Amino acid sequence: MTRAVSSTILMVFSAAAGWPQTPAFEVASVKPAGPIEGGKMMIGFGGDAGRINYTNVSLKDVVARAYDVKNYQVSGPSWMDSERYNITAKIPEGVPQSKVPEMLQSLLAERFHMAVHKESKEQAIYALMVGKNGPRLKPSEEGDAPVVMVPQGSKVVPPKGAMMMDSTGRLTANRVTVTAFADMLSRLMDRPVVDMTGIEGRYDVTLEVAMEDLIGMKKMAGGAGGAAMAHMKGEDGPAPDSAPHASVFSAVQQLGLKLDPRKAPVDFLVVDKAERIATEN
Repeated sequence: MTRAVSSTILMVFSAAAGWPQTPAFEVASVKPAGPIEGGKMMIGFGGDAGRINYTNVSLKDVVARAYDVKNYQVSGPSWMDSERYNITAKIPEGVPQSKVPEMLQSLLAERFHMAVHKESKEQAIYALMVGKNGPRLKPSEEGDAPVVMVPQGSKVVPPKGAMMMDSTGRLTANRVTVTAFADMLSRLMDRPVVDMTGIEGRYDVTLEVAMEDLIGMKKMAGGAGGAAMAHMKGEDGPAPDSAPHASVFSAVQQLGLKLDPRKAPVDFLVVDKAERIATEN
């Protein structure tokens, strides 16, 4: 396994030696999210031109947004996935949305005392590929493009940019790109899923997956997961139908796509330190 580590620690600095100062949020509130109600959790990245309003987000979610990387590219303590926060912040007047990631970096450094560095290494991934008979994806209708994930049959209408999942095992992603769909799969599986289909446009996608398979796949990420997965499906293709987690692979195949296990270099953002409890607002 090759591994190249950058020597520069990425920190958030104030203006010095001619560096332009990064604008900061005028007012920011970071609070632990409340308990999950009814077995459902809605994750939202809302707000408007003058503020952000994040609901039930993990620290990994925020880091990914702050540094413009995918969630699977963020490496840090396990609690960064499990702990949930509600974050609201006011953007100074005249500051463009393009500055929000930099302001999030400052917020993470100030409230969570976070420091990170970049790293690149070769690791196991799933390449999302087009199946031999071509894709079977339903193009979305024109209009607004909310990226949502909801249980089939749910009467809940998530806000724009929200994701919600319950214990039904049927997942629906509306108006998503194939790359965004691959990112969604990465959250459910034991290794990153990288879009290599070359498919453009937005689609409405439904997956029929047993919930025990989703839980099992996440557990495979730790311990001897890599070896167990290799034994279960081999390195040349998806799991056979009799394997414990076959429904995940089968569901993807129903869309005319396939998950191809392979190794590839992946860039990571490694969290060197972070406080679990944010400093007071």
